[in-house]
Amino acid sequence: MSIYAFAEMEKGKAKRIYASAKYPSRQIGNVLADCDDEINLKYADELPLKIQGCYALVAFRPSHILLSRDVLAGKPLYFDNSTLTFSSFKHYFEEEPLEVLGWEVIKISYEGEVLERKRFGFDEVFKPAEIEGEEAKEKILRLLESYRSKIKNGCVAFSGGVDSSLLAGLYDLPLVTVTASKEEKEWVKECAGKLGREIEIYEFDESVVKEVLPDVTKAIEMQDKLQVSIAVPIYLCMRFAKSLGFSEIVFGQGADELFGGYKRYEDMDYRELEFELRKDLMEIGEKNLVRDNKIAYANEIKLHTPYLQWDLIRVALSIPVELKVKRNGDVVRKFILREVAKEVIPREIAYRDKKAIQYSTKTAKMLRKVLKD
Repeated sequence: MSIYAFAEMEKGKAKRIYASAKYPSRQIGNVLADCDDEINLKYADELPLKIQGCYALVAFRPSHILLSRDVLAGKPLYFDNSTLTFSSFKHYFEEEPLEVLGWEVIKISYEGEVLERKRFGFDEVFKPAEIEGEEAKEKILRLLESYRSKIKNGCVAFSGGVDSSLLAGLYDLPLVTVTASKEEKEWVKECAGKLGREIEIYEFDESVVKEVLPDVTKAIEMQDKLQVSIAVPIYLCMRFAKSLGFSEIVFGQGADELFGGYKRYEDMDYRELEFELRKDLMEIGEKNLVRDNKIAYANEIKLHTPYLQWDLIRVALSIPVELKVKRNGDVVRKFILREVAKEVIPREIAYRDKKAIQYSTKTAKMLRKVLKD
């Protein structure tokens, strides 16, 4: 559920509002929100500029209902102004709902009229910092370190790649992972050992994929095979973490878009790469974060994404693309992040290549079999 509210209508106007919020969302008075920052409705008209992180919000104000999402559209929010219904999930609506878009502030009257839809630009929120390469490395490390104080009862979703390994090296948190691959299991155990850490591993097989598939597709509200193959191990990891008693989980989302991690970046010239990195960051909510947050909501666990701190995004946007995808004979993706990481974790781990989650865990292969049967 996360956020859910609807009105009892009488003579075309809301007579009574029923509202609830499930963890990790919360209800504070007349405000329902999934947001880490303090919410100050004094700045209601420009919340995307004021809140420094991903959020979704519904506020019942004296004269109107206020809806808003962050500039990356990282947390889902839908509405039907004709019935005054609002939710984090589409399946709570009788008909296809409208979506609160990223960067948007919407005001709706208690009669269901959309009074205002105001949007803010990506560049209004993310103005690149003016810093050099070495300073950028220091700031990346400092910002990631400082995020630790936000995590109370959490674990790190650990894959043995540079993104999660750097976070594991910085945070004194338990490590968890899920996989159906013996090779990946051995690597994450070895990698955790090199970091001086224990790791909890949940091994799954084709029968588990088949069992959770209906719950996964219901949670992410899509049938796209690629999205489902990514969602299954994320769902299993969050479910596993919850079963171990954790209420929060740390993922490395955002590192690929910020620092040039995708394989397809290798063949781009630097001008095209700069354009694609920006485009991928602007679309990260729609393509990745909404899926992941819906899975978190379904498991009632809080998702932390330290790489997607607003200040860290500003730093990343200031870094020349030549330092993200390094071409010096061999092509090294996420070069600057690997350089930061090798100061914290063994170089072998910092520079190790890793497959995407749906392939490294063997989920994509098993899903093809399940869907054939």
